[in-house]
Amino acid sequence: MRGDPRLMDGAVIQYDATGTAQGKMRNDLVVSMSRPFAEGPWEMATDEGAFHGGDASAPPPLALFVGGLTGCIMTQIRSFASRMALTLSDLRVETRVQWSWVAVGRGYESAPKSFEIDVLIDSPHTKAEIETLVTQARRGCFISQTLGRGNEIRYRLKTSEGWVDV
Repeated sequence: MRGDPRLMDGAVIQYDATGTAQGKMRNDLVVSMSRPFAEGPWEMATDEGAFHGGDASAPPPLALFVGGLTGCIMTQIRSFASRMALTLSDLRVETRVQWSWVAVGRGYESAPKSFEIDVLIDSPHTKAEIETLVTQARRGCFISQTLGRGNEIRYRLKTSEGWVDV
């Protein structure tokens, strides 16, 4: 995004998504960026396997989540390598995310357990230069930065009386 005249320092980045339920557990999604300029929309889908009563016709939401995290750090590593004039001969990222879940009544509750990201880089540059690159990429990865903070997520339900926080 750097060098794009539509992106100013301190800009707010906003993505919007709308999901529509289809079939047993499939969700058809339309995602776009609306700020600071429009990009997209992109269409994608999620589904669950038999465990949740789905048909496995698309990746489950957690697969998109872990894939998004992996893709985000890979994108930032390559972007910052270019800005820092570093050559990467090869880049591979291996991500492992674990959650715990506990049955509660007729449902369950989940909690994050661990996030591990292994970065494998082949480059002629020094260890210190590559460590700086990965540190900068971590700081630039929107998803990594989001996960590293305590976030309050507001859920609202549309009712006949209007929106209600739930």
